Amino acid sequence: MKKLFKGFAVAAALTVSAGAALNAHANTEALDKILEQVKQNRISEGKINKAREQEFLSERADKQALLNKAKRDLAAEKARGERLNKQFKQNEITLSEKETELVNAQGTLGEMFGVVRRSAADAIGSIEASIVSAEKPGRAEVLRSLAAAKELPTTRELEELWIAFQTEMTESAKTSTFEAEVAELSGDINVKPVTRIGNFNLITQDGYVVYDAENKSIVPLGKQPASNVVATIGDLLNTQASSYVPFVVDPTRGAILRLNTQKATPEERWHQGDTVGYIITALLALGALIALVRFVDLMLVGAKIKSQIKNANNPSDNNPLGRILKVYHDNKNQDVENLELKLDEAILRETPRIEAGINIIKILAAIAPLLGLLGTVVGMILTFESITLFGTGDPKIMAGNISLALVTTALGLIAALPLILLHAIVAGRSKSILHVLDEQSAGIVAAHAEKEKA
Repeated sequence: MKKLFKGFAVAAALTVSAGAALNAHANTEALDKILEQVKQNRISEGKINKAREQEFLSERADKQALLNKAKRDLAAEKARGERLNKQFKQNEITLSEKETELVNAQGTLGEMFGVVRRSAADAIGSIEASIVSAEKPGRAEVLRSLAAAKELPTTRELEELWIAFQTEMTESAKTSTFEAEVAELSGDINVKPVTRIGNFNLITQDGYVVYDAENKSIVPLGKQPASNVVATIGDLLNTQASSYVPFVVDPTRGAILRLNTQKATPEERWHQGDTVGYIITALLALGALIALVRFVDLMLVGAKIKSQIKNANNPSDNNPLGRILKVYHDNKNQDVENLELKLDEAILRETPRIEAGINIIKILAAIAPLLGLLGTVVGMILTFESITLFGTGDPKIMAGNISLALVTTALGLIAALPLILLHAIVAGRSKSILHVLDEQSAGIVAAHAEKEKA
């Protein structure tokens, strides 16, 4: 058994040795392949590196050639710059000499050339802003070329300057009608007849228009002047060429008309009074209404009293005197003192009806200026509040509140004056009626006293 075990052990050992030998041989072959691959890679990388090195050397030579070319170009440009600089200096000297020669050659014509250029430059603005340019545009181009010219003006150019001045003077004395594009307040542009009044104003059937020299267009006014001024336009457009009509001309060539558009209308000023102004207006309307009603009523009562005086024997209940006469007829048998008391009582009953509403007019006349003063105080309070918040840098911020203060004061006075006048008229009428009643009552008492004595 031992020999058998030993045999197996030796055989196993030989087997293991043989397997190890085979593995070692396989590993050696793999290493040889790796080594061979590394050698091949080294050879190929060496070739690539040589190729790169050769490319770098080639590009270096090209870059050097470009650098040399740039240096040569730089040197050439520096030389050219020096030549141009010398030539520029020489040209400056030549130009100065030529200018001196030109001045000497011009002689007295040089002064004339300066006058022409200065006159042309001065006339450009006035001619462009002239409303004659609305009808005859483009007149300033010749003047602009004359003002910018460096050489002596030709005879034709001098004539053009003369014609420009002469045209302006001649057209300023004419009234001319022509077709032109006119802008509307809505933004639309329509072609319509435009009449030019000398060098002062432009008008159409719709009213005054102005010439916008900056945009070279005819534009409407934001607001036309008063109706009596606009009425003269129709008279002028409808008159014959040989006739004369009055016409309102703006001698400032539209400046006053433009300022007129910024003026507030009476309605706008009334709205500046705000709530206090509206209340004052309401009081004026109420007082005027009461005064009108009472005046009409007193006129009717006065007419009835006059009619009753003519027919004293037939008293009527539709008038105060008729009711007083009825009291007399009902108390004919009373003595003088009682009759007088009865008549005084009847007059006292009629007095409230006759004086009804008159005191209200007087009260409203007193309240109106007080409300105006209230509006003044409120406006000043708001003005100082605006100053506190925004300062005094912009007066427009305070203008609205100051307008409130002033307009309410004016409205209060405007309301009080007619109310006082209406109160005086109505009160005078009522007093005249009461005077008639007192007079008739005294006459009745006197006649009754005479009858008693008889």
